[in-house]
Formats: sequence, C-alpha cells, structure tokens
Amino acid sequence: MLVDRRRSAFPREFLGRVAAAWAIVSALLLLINWSAISAGRFPDPDDIMRLVQVRDLIGGQGWFDISQARVDAPHGGVAMHWSRLVDMPLALIILILTPLVGESAAETAALVAVPLITLGIAMLLAARIAWRLMGDEETTFTSLLVAISVPVLFQLGPMRIDHHGWQIVCALAAVNGLMARSPKVGGWVIGGALATWLSISIEGLPLAAVFFAVLALRWLRARDARIWLVSAIQSLALIGAGLFLLTRGIADFAAHCDAISPLHLAMFAWGALVLTALARIQPMPIGILIGGFAVAGGGALAMLFYVAPQCATGGGFSELDPVVARYWHANVLEGMPIWRQSLTTALQYAVTPLIALIAAINLASQSRDWLRRFWGDYAIILGAALLVSIFVSRAGAVACVLAAPPLAWQLRQWLRAIRLMDSPVPRVAAMIGVAFALLPAFPAMLLTSTISARASTGDAGQPLSRAATCSVYGAGEALSALPQGEFYAPLDIAPELLLVSDHSVLATGHHRGHEAMKVLLETALGSEADARAALQIRGTRYVALCPSLAEARMYARIAPNGFVADLVSGDAPSWLEPVGAGAGAEAGAENGLKLWRIKPE
Repeated sequence: MLVDRRRSAFPREFLGRVAAAWAIVSALLLLINWSAISAGRFPDPDDIMRLVQVRDLIGGQGWFDISQARVDAPHGGVAMHWSRLVDMPLALIILILTPLVGESAAETAALVAVPLITLGIAMLLAARIAWRLMGDEETTFTSLLVAISVPVLFQLGPMRIDHHGWQIVCALAAVNGLMARSPKVGGWVIGGALATWLSISIEGLPLAAVFFAVLALRWLRARDARIWLVSAIQSLALIGAGLFLLTRGIADFAAHCDAISPLHLAMFAWGALVLTALARIQPMPIGILIGGFAVAGGGALAMLFYVAPQCATGGGFSELDPVVARYWHANVLEGMPIWRQSLTTALQYAVTPLIALIAAINLASQSRDWLRRFWGDYAIILGAALLVSIFVSRAGAVACVLAAPPLAWQLRQWLRAIRLMDSPVPRVAAMIGVAFALLPAFPAMLLTSTISARASTGDAGQPLSRAATCSVYGAGEALSALPQGEFYAPLDIAPELLLVSDHSVLATGHHRGHEAMKVLLETALGSEADARAALQIRGTRYVALCPSLAEARMYARIAPNGFVADLVSGDAPSWLEPVGAGAGAEAGAENGLKLWRIKPE
C-alpha cells in the first residue's frame, strides 16, 4: 500500500474530486426533495423548532436567551438546551439574503444551503482520510459512500437544519486530527472538534471519552506521544470554556445534564490540570502513569456524582414524569436502541459500520509503524461509534460516516477480486453481493414491499402519517385570522403551528417542557370533561388536530374513550366550535388540519 504523507492538506486535485462528487449529490438531493422544499415540509419537528428559534433570534430575542416563550406560555415558556452555534449559519444567510430576495426566499435558501454545505464539509473530511492514507480511487469511493449512506443523507439533506449534521462534521474533524504530523497541532484539533461537538450536543460525550482513551493508549505505547493527550485535553478545556461563554454567557451556572454546563467545564479543567502535571514528570513506571490517568478520570467522575448524580443515571431524561416517559420518550424511536427499529432501519445503521470495522482491523494488520497504530486507533473509535448507535439509533449517522474510508478500501479490494474472476456468473453474483453490502436495506425493502399495505395502517385501516402530511403549513392564513391564543395540539405539529402563526402552544416534544407535556398527554388520554376542565384552567383557546396523524391515532388506540379518540373519530364534544382550517383542510378532510375554538364556559 502506497502512502504519501507529503501531500498537502487540501490540494487542487483532491478538492476537484470531492467538489464534483458533492455537486452531483447535491443536484440529486435537490431534485428528490424539490416537492418537500416547495411545500415547506420538514424532515422532523426539531427542524421546524430550529427555524422558530432562528426567527426569534433575528426578531430581537437575546443571544443568550434560548427559551421558547410561546411554549407553555402561562408558566413562563420553556428553556431550550440547543446551541446558538447551529443557529449562526442559518441566521447569517437569512440576514444577508433578506434585503435581496425577501424573507421567505432567504429562509428557503438557508434551509437548503446550510445542510448541503454541511454535507460538503463532511464529504471533504471523510475523503481526506482516504486521500492522505490510501489513494485516488479510495478517495472517490469514500465520497460516493458518504453520499449513498441513508442515515448520513437523512441528517444532511435539504431542510434538515437540526444539529445532527454538525455532529458528523465534528466527529470527522476529530479523526482528521489523529492524522496530523504534529502531535501538538493534532491534539488541539481533536480537542477543539470535541469541544465544538459537545457545545452543540452533549450526546457526543461517550465518543469524546473514547477519543481520549485512544490518546491515553498512545501515551502508554510511547512517552513522546503524551503531547497528543495533553494538547487535546487543554484544547477541550479552553475551547469548551470559550464556547460556553460565547453561547451561554454567565447567567446560568446550573449543572444541566442535557448541555455543557460549568460542572462539565470543571471536569475538563481538572483533567487538563492533572494530565499537564503528569506530562512534566520525567520517566515513570507504567503503574504510576496509569494511576495518574485514574486520578484525572476518577476526579472528574467524582465531581459528576457529587454535584449532579442524576446525570450519571439518565442524563436529561432522568427526571421525566412516568407519563411522559411512557407515552412520549419511549416512542421517540430515533433515541431508542437499534432493536426497536424496523429491519430496514437497523440494517442501514449496523451493516456498513460492521463491514468497515473489519476492514479497519485488516488495514491495521497489513500496515506498519505509525499507519498500523492509526488504523488500530481508528478501529477502536469506529467500534465505539457502532456500539453507541446500537443503544441510541440516531447516533448511527456518525458510525456510518466514519465507516466510509475503510469501506472504500474494502470496496476496492472486492472490485479487484471480481475483475480476476473468469466466469461471468460468479462475477455477477459477486457484484450483487457487493451492492447488497453497500445498500444493506435494499433486500429487506424488496421483501417488505410485498407485504400487504394493511400491515402499516392503524386500527381503523387508515394510513398513519407524521406532521409532513398534515396541512398545517397551508393553514397559515386561516390561523393568522384567529385572535391570538394558546393551541392544544399534538407534539408533532405544535412546532409548525408556532412557525406559521403568532399563536402559542401547550407543549412541544422537548424534554425540558415535560410538565406541560404531561398535561397534554393526560388531557389526550382522559375524558372530554377532564380535558375541558384542564384547558379552561390554562386559558387555552383552540384545539388543533390531524385525524390521520400517527401521534393522534396512538392516543386513540391507548384510550379509545379519551378526548383525542373522540376527535379522531369525528365526535367532537359540544364545547368545541369548528373554525376554518384553510388550505384544503375542509371539515371532512381525512388528512387535513382541523381546528376548533373552545367555547367559553
């Protein structure tokens, strides 16, 4: 295997290869998603909520104020845990383009451009690994493999503006740091990438710990390699503190479990202090070195258990009310283990990273010196990413994108072997096998497509839908005509109500608002009399529902005699007065938005 580490970081030929692949993929994504872009259909309610947050920022909300005042407004709104770092590129594009093309077109441009730019950066960083350590053919394959990975494309496609795409970029940046010629520069790149990842989402904490374990292993293998770990932890502590001050300020020093807080910064600072001191000690027995690692890690964990023990037992979801945990959190499938997913989804998340893990191990065994150590470290990180995704499915996109470089090498090996086959039959069979390995869900999709469509319908035989098929977006004019007030609406469409109107909502699917979520769920499952009492106490003025929405039919299935079940069946209580839903959502439209005004008592 030829490796030329003297290649510049981003040569023109390399940039041209990646740019061509990115342009083709972007054009295809725009073509495939054009109807969704035109109709304003978002992949996930979190993307809608992100745009609401950006609009609030542009509209004058404080930089450090990331609360949503129109969610559970009677109780002061809901504090969000999202990072302003993700808001910045969206807000910047909207502010620049609005004077030129208008606010609506500027928002659409941001919704398309930011995910595609993120995709381009991800393709660039993934392909750079192959460019530096393998060859031209593997570089092209890596770019294409990123582009055909369904979990990756979902997180980086148009309209997908939530933070998951930036997590992918941070993971790839950290891996690129492992290739640096200078241990100090590499350590600072790794620490900075991980600090940015954690500032965006604390979900990156398990993989951040694995990166530091890998750097500790480098130190154990060679004392001169201590610079990697020391530089990375110093970078994590300093850049992490800087990003906290930049995005959070000094108003909130509480020990949060769902976002980086001063507690986490103190843990990073402790690790930096101990490891920096340890690096200054001249040659020491390996037992003392391991003891120093234990002091650094154990001290940080001791802080966590002492100050916020709940963060060690369930994170941000540890304090959810049992009702919310059972009827909401347990049904957020992207946060559930891989065995809770459909067969096609599970295959997409597991197969290619597993093949790539085997390939990385083979690369390590066939390499020498620093390259052998690099691929060994890469295999550890990739294996950890795969393990995390088994327990939290939405983390699978990181594992899939990390799989691309070793999978590109494996693909080239397969294609070489196929070219040497004499008989066309084995050659065709091998090509089909390679295609199924790269697109593991395809056979399962063929199988499930033959199953009766009734298997995917609700109890009444009606197709289930998410917010994407609910006509909230088209009802903006009708909603704006109503006097301002609070809406009782399912969690999946509540963010869109905020987006298209100035009304408020009882709750959205965000765990910091779990108290309001409990009220929403208990009202949905309770009797219409209890629902009336609960909504009148709050001063709620309206009810909104799409009868075909999966969430609404779930409530109806759980409580057939409940309030939402009555609305789904068309038997609205007398204290609700229908109002126009607009945009093709007439009173009898099965998939349309239905609106009611709550009559005064």
